[in-house]
Amino acid sequence: MKPKFLLFAALALAAVATHAREEKQPASTPAVRSIVILYENDVHCAVDGYAKVAGFRDAIADTADVMLVSNGDFVQGMTVGAISKGQYVVDIMRAMNYDAITLGNHEYDYGMERLFQLLRQVPAPIVCANLYDYGLQRLVYAPYVLRRVGSKRIAFVGVSTPTSVDTEAYAFRDDKGTLIYDLQHEDLAGLVQRAVDEARRAGADYVVLDSHLGEEETDRNSDSHTIVSKTRGIDIVLDGHSHSVIKADVVNNIDGKPVVVSQTGTKFANIGKLVIAPDGKMTTELIPLDQLTAKNAYVAAITDSIHALLEAETSRVICRTEVPLRILDDEGNEIARLGEVNAGDIVTDAYRFYTGSDIGILNSGGIRNEIKKTGELTYGDLLSLLPYDNLVVVAEAKGSTIQKMLEKLVSFLPKTDGQFPQVSGLKFTTRVADHSVSDVQVLNSATQHYEPLNPDRTYTIATTKYCVNDGGLYDTLKDCPIILETKKSYNEVFIEYVTKNLGGHIGKEYAEPQGRITVIK
Repeated sequence: MKPKFLLFAALALAAVATHAREEKQPASTPAVRSIVILYENDVHCAVDGYAKVAGFRDAIADTADVMLVSNGDFVQGMTVGAISKGQYVVDIMRAMNYDAITLGNHEYDYGMERLFQLLRQVPAPIVCANLYDYGLQRLVYAPYVLRRVGSKRIAFVGVSTPTSVDTEAYAFRDDKGTLIYDLQHEDLAGLVQRAVDEARRAGADYVVLDSHLGEEETDRNSDSHTIVSKTRGIDIVLDGHSHSVIKADVVNNIDGKPVVVSQTGTKFANIGKLVIAPDGKMTTELIPLDQLTAKNAYVAAITDSIHALLEAETSRVICRTEVPLRILDDEGNEIARLGEVNAGDIVTDAYRFYTGSDIGILNSGGIRNEIKKTGELTYGDLLSLLPYDNLVVVAEAKGSTIQKMLEKLVSFLPKTDGQFPQVSGLKFTTRVADHSVSDVQVLNSATQHYEPLNPDRTYTIATTKYCVNDGGLYDTLKDCPIILETKKSYNEVFIEYVTKNLGGHIGKEYAEPQGRITVIK
């Protein structure tokens, strides 16, 4: 039986089971039942968790009125998203019966046309109070949706981080660089407040902010805590973006009223559970997904069929490795966003060798997953490491520009940042205390010795088009001319380097970071 037939057969069979289950559910009695809102954020294609979340919802539905919301970053982050440009993830989400979905920054990764194409397939309200279309002079999606549960009305207001306009600039601008869509055409807190006020006037008893803002302060003052402190009328914030694990932070709003902010982490580490008791009291809980055992049969069948399709496309062996390619430490901390890692070394080596450039550079956020295993690596393994559609290009930059670029890219230390650089053919030292960058050296390809960076010399830099033109590396290379477009994605360049330059074998030379970046605390 072919995988696609399996998918449709599973959908048909599971639909019958689901219909029967829904007919047996008791009528809601809101006077005595609590309202439960399950929430997730930053799933990043961890699709195996959806069946458990749906199973958990089914179990709760016997004693409470249950709702489900997503706070963004679901279509990108692993092979299942990359190989289908989000379609496989959306196929699963269609079965989840969400009550509201807001957008994460990675929903824009495939461009706006693809985003609209995917989200039209999801039978759930997309809410976003700040995605603005300049051509039509209006919001793209409704700022909120009002849901009636028994005798109560709950408004879900959506907001998406405006930093996406910088980090995913290609999705928001045309080929000439003109802004077509924006996420902060007005004061962000003002946009959220307007949506909250409209929801209250429409009769909302409770207002939930479905947020993809995160907990880290930004140049745009768009973190969730700042927005709460500048607004009134929000009862609770279900957050995303920073991958934080927060059961219940308390932030005072503009009137001094305490508002809870909660976030579940990433990749279904936890599922959030907000309970609104009949007396209106709200409590939050984070439940580790590995503690849940029941699965919804319908969603599980779809997921299994997706895995069958994926296996058929990704199972071919590409190479062997003697060493894991790491971006996390043993505790799961994102060390690639704080310093050099061996995965960054080998990927940027691929850029440099493939193009013959002086320097290779990659933003750490471009390496989405690590490869922990040794032995045979499949196409799926390597695509999971580098899942984006980023094309490799070569730009020219003066040494003075490179110096300024490095100073900008380490300026967030000791905070983790997805634009922290991984490099090849380049060495430098940075001090966290003052964010200084010193002892910058470039490898002389003829002598194989490092030489001091010459501020007046023009160097060639192999990187992705995203890092030159589309918001990566904080636009530090934006004014640099592109002298070569390879037309190959960064994972294709990496695969060619591993198979041809390394002979299909990743050896001990990549066991540890190679001392290219020295971070002095």
